[in-house]
Amino acid sequence: FSGPFTDVVTTNLKLRNPSDRKVCFKVKTTAPRRYCVRPNSGIIDPGSSVIVSVMLQPFDYDPNEKSKHKFMVQTTYAPPNISDMEAVWKEAKPDELMDSKLRCVFEMPNENDKLNDIDASKPAPVLNTSKQDGPMPKPHSVSLNDTETRKLMEECKRLQAEIMKLTDENRHLRDEGLRLRKVAHSDKSGSPTALALRDNGSNSLPSLLVVIAAIFIGFFLGKFIL
Repeated sequence: FSGPFTDVVTTNLKLRNPSDRKVCFKVKTTAPRRYCVRPNSGIIDPGSSVIVSVMLQPFDYDPNEKSKHKFMVQTTYAPPNISDMEAVWKEAKPDELMDSKLRCVFEMPNENDKLNDIDASKPAPVLNTSKQDGPMPKPHSVSLNDTETRKLMEECKRLQAEIMKLTDENRHLRDEGLRLRKVAHSDKSGSPTALALRDNGSNSLPSLLVVIAAIFIGFFLGKFIL
């Protein structure tokens, strides 16, 4: 019997009849108040088996106390006509009885077995690898909430539209500058008006690119640094 013994502990006995005749069996114990045996007697057909359940009642287990409980299984050939099982055992002669004695052994599970059972019943823990890499960053520095994300997307769209508008204007000014340079080149007289227009067209391109870059860099610096 394996503990703990705070509840009923059941052990099964398998009795087999290897003979070609019916056999009557009976199970006895030296501690009938401690055990419940089902069935405690019966008949086994030739070549058949029967399972006997032995139920140990709860008790205070003392590992230093040696068990003295024993069981005895008695068997005898069944008579042709059985009407009273008690009469069979009373009328049976000693040389017609066969008995097998069994000594009870109480075992408590080891502490390691208990720990293994407890660990097996618990779900597997989820490993947190972030602790190995370092402290967790603050939530607001990792991700943005929905409102901030929506605002950022709208601002990006607005900047993209503004950049496209400035790009078109830059293209227009570049084309206008090319046209003015052609006019200035074809103007053999080298008039001051043509030279002034050419200088204005060439100077407007760098300043416009500086404005676009400043707007784009300033926006993202303000969002992610401040």
